[in-house]
Amino acid sequence: MEASSTSFKKLKFGKLKVVRRRLLQRYEHQPFISCLAGFYSCRWKRYQRQRTEPGKCCCKMRECLFFPLLIGAFCLSLIFLYTWGEGKNDYNNFDWYNYGNLGFWFLWSLVILIVASILFTYISLLLIGTFLVLGFSIACLFALAVLWGDHWKTVRLSFQITAPYLHIGAIAIMVLLSWPVALHAIRADKKVIQVIIIGPYLAILLFLFLIPLGMYSPCIREMGTLGPKPALIGHRGAPMLAPENTEMSFQKTIEHGGDGLETDVTISYDGVPFLMHDTTLKRTTNIKEVYPNDTDQNAALFSWDTLQKLNAGTWFLKDKPFPFMGSLSKADQNQAINQSIYKLSDFLHLADSHNKLVIFDLYRPPDKHPYRNLWISRTLEVILKESGIRPHLVLWLNNNMRSFVQSVAPGFQHTMGSKAPVEDLLKNNIVKLNLVYTDMSAEDIRKYAEANITTNLYVVNEPWLFSLAWCSGAHSVTTNAVHLLKNLSQPLFLMTPQQYNIMWILTDLTSLLLISLIFALHWWRERNFLCCAQESNPVLESGTYNKFRTELSDMPAVLA
Repeated sequence: MEASSTSFKKLKFGKLKVVRRRLLQRYEHQPFISCLAGFYSCRWKRYQRQRTEPGKCCCKMRECLFFPLLIGAFCLSLIFLYTWGEGKNDYNNFDWYNYGNLGFWFLWSLVILIVASILFTYISLLLIGTFLVLGFSIACLFALAVLWGDHWKTVRLSFQITAPYLHIGAIAIMVLLSWPVALHAIRADKKVIQVIIIGPYLAILLFLFLIPLGMYSPCIREMGTLGPKPALIGHRGAPMLAPENTEMSFQKTIEHGGDGLETDVTISYDGVPFLMHDTTLKRTTNIKEVYPNDTDQNAALFSWDTLQKLNAGTWFLKDKPFPFMGSLSKADQNQAINQSIYKLSDFLHLADSHNKLVIFDLYRPPDKHPYRNLWISRTLEVILKESGIRPHLVLWLNNNMRSFVQSVAPGFQHTMGSKAPVEDLLKNNIVKLNLVYTDMSAEDIRKYAEANITTNLYVVNEPWLFSLAWCSGAHSVTTNAVHLLKNLSQPLFLMTPQQYNIMWILTDLTSLLLISLIFALHWWRERNFLCCAQESNPVLESGTYNKFRTELSDMPAVLA
């Protein structure tokens, strides 16, 4: 009987503890918190928590330690996604680099972009998977720095276009962060802790408010100061629409209004200059099927009769060299399948008949090649005697034997592939610079233009990068996307200084107002909670809860 009484008292004591716990808990209508709790634990009921006492942190210690890691993963994933997204202009170069190392073609650039987007969305919306996202972002940023260091130049250039809008995004993030900052700062019971929380936040906020004072963008300019639209030179033709360096590719460039044609010239073993970018034929022809034992042989070591037997178009439909190239019509597919290796003389005749500029990289044949030391003279012979192209349409880029070329073909527009002092360029009769787009500088372009030396930038595919080249004063760009850039009527992100000042001031004032309101709201809520807590203490001491607490404190004596 006594054992039964003891069991009953223990059961009663357990129930009283549950009742007391429920009395001290409260429910709040917080859909965002409930949603996160559901994602974390699949519990979709109302979020239940205890009221945090003033001066105490609302999070457990492990949550406080995990939070910086979460923020770090988010920031790194955001940085990498932005960096890789802005590198879209060079995706084809990245895939080509991997092709040279791995031996097969695959759109690695697109895979990385998709994975980075998924992981960023994952950590942004669900706020989980921190270690996975953190590890992926660090590994990719490290690999990017080691294998593709020049890409950081592209990122720096992108800031000239996107900085005004990144500034707005950063201010918006600071407004969102003001909620937890205000909550923890106002609940802190020590001034030192409040200063530690609010001090860095206000310093960063002040920095963001004033950073536009040192911001530069060539696309922020007065009305009427924008130069003409850069001419468009098709890089190996239109390689997004047709197999590169084929007749179809150059015809597509002409159809879409390109102003010039760019290509690569190699000389066959029997002295016929033809168009081929790679050292070997295995990427852009079907040599694996026709001559499987010669796939790694230098393209210049084949005779022209042998080269004519190869197909130069089927690979294009199979490999799809660009991630966003779209689909071809049935007629274009049939035309692409029937493409063959293109001769330089035919290429020049096509350009001359449509009054298009031509520029090309001329590759010297390998050792023991019959034209190893005659490559310049043989190429000039084709240009001047066999093709009939007007000399002023030729942008001569090769720097070997330039004096000889100038004496034989004085009508060529001589072009230099690197920056040099203006005096040296004028001395060598250089009228154009052909520079990689990462060397873009509005100041240098303007300096060369004053000496009547124009600038061509390569390879520019993205509209934002073309817009930056336009605003910087470039005369022309070499591009894979003539069909896209031709449709731009003005640069993207173009605005006047007055428009930008209005945007800057409105952003700062609006954010300052919202942050002030958030801090005021948290202060008001905590103040009301303290007042309510102080007013309710006497009632609780003399009321039902006090009686419950007394009975509960006596329970161990009864059990004893």
